[in-house]
Amino acid sequence: MTLSSEELELLRMISETETPVAMSDFFHIIHPPNFDKSVPEDDPDRAAWVELQMGLHRASITLWKNDLVHVVHPANGERPDLVEVTEAGRAALG
Repeated sequence: MTLSSEELELLRMISETETPVAMSDFFHIIHPPNFDKSVPEDDPDRAAWVELQMGLHRASITLWKNDLVHVVHPANGERPDLVEVTEAGRAALG
């Protein structure tokens, strides 16, 4: 299976944690905002960043669907799912 650079980076970051983690905790680390908070919603830089964030959401779904991560603590309305890397995920990292 070939993973995208975003999928690999997200999987790597999850694998480096010692406790279950929300995948979304890493989204702003992988693609930090490159605009001032005061820019309008339709600002091109903000729109491009939102698309990158959506790509990370798609990457997180791909990791889960391919059993590279598994949910240890399901979302409970106060926090998202917390995941760990599976053996298959570790193998995918090489």
